[in-house]
Amino acid sequence: MDLEWFKSGAFLSSILYALTGVIIFWLSFVIIDKITPYNLWEEIVEKHNVALGLVVAAMSLGICIIVAAAIH
Repeated sequence: MDLEWFKSGAFLSSILYALTGVIIFWLSFVIIDKITPYNLWEEIVEKHNVALGLVVAAMSLGICIIVAAAIH
């Protein structure tokens, strides 16, 4: 069995890329939250705005796909 993925260089690179992706995703979400006219978190959590939750979920998936493609 080939354990090439477990080598220290490949493992650390994977961790670094994962952290980079999470940070880019978080920054993207914060920027989009700032440019919208209302507080996304308050609308989704406190006011239970399901439609906005679906829009934010789709946006999150889109950002994640773009980050994954850029890192890959």
